[in-house]
Amino acid sequence: MDESGGSGQPRSGNDRATDRHEGQPPRTDPSHPEATPDTTGSGPAPEEQAPAEDAHGRDTGAKPSDASDSSDSSGSSVSPGVSGTPDPSGTPDPPAGRAPAAPRGRTEASSGNTGGGAGTGAGGPRGPRRPKDPGGGLLMGRPFGVPVYVAPSWFLVAALITWVFGGQLDRVLPELGAARYLVSLFFAVAFYASVLVHELAHTVAALRFKLPVRRIQLQFFGGVSEIEKEAETPGREFVLAFVGPLLSLVLAGVFYLAMSPVEPGTVPGVLLAGLMISNLIVAAFNLLPGLPLDGGRMLRAVVWKITGTPMSGTVAAAWVGRALAIAVLIGLPLLTQTGALGGDPEDIGGMDTVTDALLAAILAAIIWTGAGNSLRMARLREHLPELRARALTRRAVPVETDTPLSEALRRANEVGARALVVVDAEGEPLSLVREAAIVGVPEHRRPWVAVSGLAQDLTEGMRVSAELSGEELLDVLRATPATEYLVVEDTGAIYGVLSAADVERAFVRAMARPS
Repeated sequence: MDESGGSGQPRSGNDRATDRHEGQPPRTDPSHPEATPDTTGSGPAPEEQAPAEDAHGRDTGAKPSDASDSSDSSGSSVSPGVSGTPDPSGTPDPPAGRAPAAPRGRTEASSGNTGGGAGTGAGGPRGPRRPKDPGGGLLMGRPFGVPVYVAPSWFLVAALITWVFGGQLDRVLPELGAARYLVSLFFAVAFYASVLVHELAHTVAALRFKLPVRRIQLQFFGGVSEIEKEAETPGREFVLAFVGPLLSLVLAGVFYLAMSPVEPGTVPGVLLAGLMISNLIVAAFNLLPGLPLDGGRMLRAVVWKITGTPMSGTVAAAWVGRALAIAVLIGLPLLTQTGALGGDPEDIGGMDTVTDALLAAILAAIIWTGAGNSLRMARLREHLPELRARALTRRAVPVETDTPLSEALRRANEVGARALVVVDAEGEPLSLVREAAIVGVPEHRRPWVAVSGLAQDLTEGMRVSAELSGEELLDVLRATPATEYLVVEDTGAIYGVLSAADVERAFVRAMARPS
C-alpha cells in the first residue's frame, strides 16, 4: 500500500532535514533526539520504560520519548497514541474547536471621557483559541449586526461621572438639591451614547471595507470597536481611524447648535454644554498622533504610505504613543496644578492633586500598554507567513476501516509516520484516527480494536490545502473547529494530517519570537 503523499511517498512537516527541499522546515529544537519508531503495537519495546503521565498524573500510555517529542514538531513514532501528546492544559483529549485564531487585528477605538483610539491589536493577541461568543458584559443590541456590550467597569465609571458632574451642578444649579445626581446620571448615559456613536462610525467604515467586526464594547474610559482584520491600504486605514473623531466633532457641533434655543443656566442648557465639551475632548484626545489612539492609526497610515511598509508605520506610531504616555503622566498634573485647564491654582491641592495624578497614571498606562500591544501585534503579523500547512503537517499512513490498531501503528512506525488516515477500498479518505482516542486504548486491546472505531468522519471543512499559510490557514481552521485536519494537494492526493495542537504551538512560538 502506498503511503500518503502526492507522489506516493510519505511526507510530513516533521520529516528529517533531507526533506527540506519539499518545503519542510528544519527541526525546531536541534538538540532534541530523534524518536525511535516504536513497535508497541506488536509487542513491548526493547527497553521497558515507564509510561508517561499527563499533567494530572494520569497514565497516557506514551513512552517518554513520545511525550518529550510533543514539545516540538519533530518526527516521532505514531505509537502509542500518535506520540501520546497531552493537551497543554493537562487534558489528554484536546477539546474540539482547538484551532488557533488569527490575530484579531482589532481596531480598538477606545473613546470616552479620556478619548482613546483605534489601534490594531491594542488589547494584544487573544491567544490561539477563538470563543464562539465574543461576550464581554451585558448585551445591549446588535446595530448593523454587530453586538454591543456594556462591560461591568462601565458602571463604575458611570457612578464616578455621576458624582463628579453632580458636584459641578451643585455650584451651577444649587436649587436642584439631591435631584442633581439624577441629572448627572442622565449625563453619564448620554455621554456614553455619544461614545457608542463614535464606535459605530468605526464599525460602519469597517463593514464598508468588508472588514469583519467582532463586537463593540463600552468599558472603563471609553469604548472599543474590535475589527478583526487590518485595512488593506493606508488610505483605508486613515479613513477607518479618522471617522471616529470626525463623528465626535459632528456631535459637538450638533450639541452646540441645540444650545441656541435653550436658556443658559437651565438643566437642558448645562447638559447640552457638558455634552458639547465632552465630545470635543474625545475628538481632540483621539486625534493625538500615537497608538493606540485614532490619531496614531492615522500617523501609521501616513508613514505606511510614505515607506510602503505597514510595519514601519506601526513602529513610528507606537513609539510616539509611548512618548505621549510619558507626556500625559507628567504633563497632566502640571497643567492642573498651574490652572492651565481651568480653576484657581490656589484652590488646587490635597485630594484634587491625588486624583489628578491617579487619572494621569491610568491614562498613561492605557496609552503605553496599547502602544506596546499594537507593536507586538504587528510583529506577530510579520511571522504569520511562517505558519505553513505544508511545513506543519504530520506524515500519515492510509489504512482500511477494518485494520486493527496495532497493525496500523506498526505500519506507521515502519515509516516514522505520526498519523493515520482511514480510507476505503479505492483509497479515498473517509476519516481521521484521533490522536487522543489512540491514547485511551490500552496496549493489550489494540490488536482487537479497529481503527474505524477511533476515527472522526471527514467533513468538507476538515480538508485543508497544503498550500495554505498564515492568516488564511488560521481562518480555514477557525471555520471548522477540529483536533486534526486532512491536508491534501491541489490534485486531491493525501499529503498528511495537520494537528491543531501543532499549529497552536507554532502560533505561540511566533508570538514569542522577536521581529
